[in-house]
Parts: sequence; C-alpha cells; structure tokens
Amino acid sequence: MKLSFEWMVALRHLKSRRRHAFVSLITVISILGVALGVAALITVISVMTGFSEYMKDRILGTTSHILVQSAEGISEYESVIGKIGENDQVVALSPYVMGQSLLKINGEVTGVVVRGIDPVREGQVNDLARNMVRGSLDDLSVNGIVVGIEMVRIHGVRVGDQVTLVSPSEISSPFGMIPLMERFTVEGVFETGMYEYDTGLVLVSLEAGQAFFDMGSDVTGVAVKVKDIYSTEQTVKQIQSVLGYAYWVRDWREMNKNLFSALKLEKITMFVILILIIVVAAFNIVGTLILVVMEKGREIAILKAMGATRNSIGKIFMLEGLVIGVGGTFLGLVLGLCLSWILARYQFVELPSSVYYVTTLPVKVVPLDVAAICLAAIGVTFAAIIYPARKAATLNPVEILRYE
Repeated sequence: MKLSFEWMVALRHLKSRRRHAFVSLITVISILGVALGVAALITVISVMTGFSEYMKDRILGTTSHILVQSAEGISEYESVIGKIGENDQVVALSPYVMGQSLLKINGEVTGVVVRGIDPVREGQVNDLARNMVRGSLDDLSVNGIVVGIEMVRIHGVRVGDQVTLVSPSEISSPFGMIPLMERFTVEGVFETGMYEYDTGLVLVSLEAGQAFFDMGSDVTGVAVKVKDIYSTEQTVKQIQSVLGYAYWVRDWREMNKNLFSALKLEKITMFVILILIIVVAAFNIVGTLILVVMEKGREIAILKAMGATRNSIGKIFMLEGLVIGVGGTFLGLVLGLCLSWILARYQFVELPSSVYYVTTLPVKVVPLDVAAICLAAIGVTFAAIIYPARKAATLNPVEILRYE
C-alpha cells in the first residue's frame, strides 16, 4: 500500500540517524513512558477490580442477595417465605437466627456471631454448603456447631471437640443472675476465603439458635437468593410492597455500601494518580516534537517552498505524535495484559489475610476498563501534540532560509 506524503515524512523523521540520535533517544523514552503508564494502569485497575469481585463473591457466598428482617423478629416466617416466593425473581429462601455471643474453646474465650440455619435451605441461598472442608451442613444436629477454618488454626479446635456458647442474656439461679451457657459439639469446618468470617462466624441449627437466643418459634430474618444480583433494587421494592413497612428489606449493595463505595473511590483515585505517568510521558512527546521542529526547520521551509501547505506540515507532526502515543499505548497494553496474566496465573505476591482479607492478589481484566485506559492514553498524547504541530505549521520559510 502506497503511503501518503505526510506519512512518509513523519516516519522518516522518527527513524534513528546518527545526527539526530538524541532526538531518537527521547522518542524511545517517550514511547516507554506511555507504555509504562498504560501497563501500570491496566495492572493496578485489574487488581482492584479483581479484589472488588473477590469481596463480592465471598460476601454473597456467605450471606445472600437480599435479607428480610423485622425489629421484633419474624413470627410465622413460613407465611412470609410464601409471600416472598411468589416473586418471579426469587430462586430460594431460608430462615435464619443471628446474634452475638462468646465462644469458649479449650479455656480460651472469643467473640463470635452465631447464625442459626436450616441446613437444607441454607445451601440453596449461599455457598456455605459448598465451602465445607470437613463435615456437611446436611448432617448438622441440634447439638452440633460448625466453625471457620481460621478458628481451627488459631484455637486448635477439631471436629468432635466440645465448645461452649455463652449467651449475652442471663438466667436466674440460686447464685443470682448468670449467663446462659450451652455446650455444642464441633461437627464441621467451613472456609469462605474471608478472614473475618472464618474467624468470627459459627453455625448452629435453626432450632438450637432459637433456643439459645430465647426466640421461641421466631426467626431474625429470611435470606433470599434471586436470579440477577444486579437487578436486586427492583426486587427489594417489590418485596417491600408485598410485606409492608413492618419489615426491613435490604440487598447486598446496601448491606455492604461503605465497603463497595470505598473500593470504587480507590479505583477512581488510582486511575487519576496513574494517568499522571502518561501525562509526564506526554510532556516528553511535546519536547520531542519541539526538538524535531527545531532540527527539521530547514527541511520544513523547503517543503513549504515546494508547495506543502500548513495543513500538510501540521499533519506530519500530528502523525509523528500519534505514532509515539499509539505505539506506546499498544506496548503498554501488551505489557499490562502479560503482567496481569502472570499475577493471576502464578500468584507469587502473598498478602496477610488478617489485613487484606485475601492471601494473594486477585486479578480480573475487564475489557471496558482496558479500552478506557487506552483511549485515555491516546487522548492525552493527542492533546500534547497539538502545540508542536501548530508551531511547525506556522513556521515562516523566508525567515528560516534567509541565512542559508
């Protein structure tokens, strides 16, 4: 394919020659600057997206998409479940009891959240049944308890051991008011992948939870699983209108609003900070093109004397800048995708789970994010080349050739 006049001159300017080695070196540095900025952006944004997706999957895998609660507890919960189940978006429902307690293990006491569950239904609304590493939720008895894997590692508890739950409520005795205590047998161990849940959540049967928290036949709430987790707002409104305002209906976004808002803000902040690397590279492109204009002043004057228009001269330098910008962006795209793949494949970066919730960097490459980063990089570099191109286009050939 035959190149146009502007393309031929632009590519000729970018080729390395001994006399213009310094300009060519700056060109390479400019391309590398754009490439490093794009690669850093793709990698960091992919890690932050992966972390957000990891947190969402783990939270939804342990709780549910929607929770229905009442301030005084839900009596006749089967009737409530029947009303909620009429919604077309609802896939499964499960009643639960939840409260805070103290757990005594081998003489050590730790605070935990106790969740009383229906073993059969619970596995239908979340992934707890699939997250069992020892035992099974289906085999959970009235006197059984399931603990997290981190609790096993910290306290050395094993399946078959006896543990004691200490209720926050008190009962009357000949020695005065004493806390209510119940002994349970460890019948299973789960692993959610989130340190907070694996250390501070224990599961008992629904009947045991009702008895322990003295709730009679009431439950704390009903967990709801829906078909589409991204359209829960409409489902929440529909359930709320059916049950009335005596009930409190929340979806997973509202329950974890602060967490996901913070993750989104961090992602935007990192994008703005890292785009500055590309801005710095864009200044290098400006410097490169200005040097080329100064070095090629005589050639530009000759081209104009031979009939080249201002638009043609400006287009030449615009093309030079775009070659640098697009070349750097493409190189950064390849580097960023390769680095993201390496991080996801080999997981050699280890993190303390007690601080970051995860043990390795989770990575998820979103094509839309990658496209936005590439467009932003090309946009910044395009803005940077406008001034040098206009400067070259407005050169006066008479002034330049006067003393030649």
